[in-house]
Amino acid sequence: MREQTTDLRETVRQRYAAAAVKVTEGGTACCGPQPVEVDENFGSTLYAADERDTLPAEAVAASLGCGNPTAVAELREGERVLDLGSGGGIDVLLSARRVGPTGKAYGLDMTDEMLALALANAARAGATNVEFLKGTIEAVPLPASTIDVVISNCVINLSVDKAAVFSETFRVLRPGGRIGVSDVVADDALTPEQRAERGDYVGCIAGALSFAEYRAGLEAAGFTDVEITPTHPVADGMHSALVRAVKPSVDDAPGASAAATDACCGVTSCCTSDERTADPSTTVAEAKAASGCGCQN
Repeated sequence: MREQTTDLRETVRQRYAAAAVKVTEGGTACCGPQPVEVDENFGSTLYAADERDTLPAEAVAASLGCGNPTAVAELREGERVLDLGSGGGIDVLLSARRVGPTGKAYGLDMTDEMLALALANAARAGATNVEFLKGTIEAVPLPASTIDVVISNCVINLSVDKAAVFSETFRVLRPGGRIGVSDVVADDALTPEQRAERGDYVGCIAGALSFAEYRAGLEAAGFTDVEITPTHPVADGMHSALVRAVKPSVDDAPGASAAATDACCGVTSCCTSDERTADPSTTVAEAKAASGCGCQN
């Protein structure tokens, strides 16, 4: 199983690396970058023209998603956003504009070629409140409870360990944080074999969860208020869908009163191996010192 997982991940990586190279090389041609070949159900045409027109052509050309998660994430000034599988950076750049200079947009991708393209696009756009990270969406390289909103555009479907993706997403979100994801979802009646007949992992079809499986996976990770809304068909019985869910706030979580008393001086789980600062820009020691907390260890 581990070998199969590695093979599938490498297949995905190779496909997206090739897409990044195509866009990069196209950018040096006389007519500029050409969009990566996708049908009408995927790609930059799913974004409004006024959004596309404000972005570098290379970011638009590299779009391979099945929706526009930034349109439904309801991003606000000052928020910290994480895009899982950020590719050429189109959703990171759009998010960065919505959260403004006091916010920040992170992009996470495992493909060196896409990361290089995204960094170049951020420079072209003059975006200073963005950061691109190398890693997998099953093991996010960010501290717990530091992100307000997680978005993703037709990438979770590519993972061979979606339970890990949901768990990591829940971990990095602050209490009360939310997700706004575009992904391919299958009708509940379709078996995994029938889904496989409609495409492959890289084509965003065969790995799709059903509506019921998606909901169950998010709820198992701890999410509440799960909404899965289909937007348009991408194959027989397969849909692009908008997925929303919320990480319960401290007040809503089981044992909230105990947790509240534990959050002394801006530090949760104080004096345990799980202690974290409420403000990710400070260290635990700094938070304790600033508040005069008696627990200085």
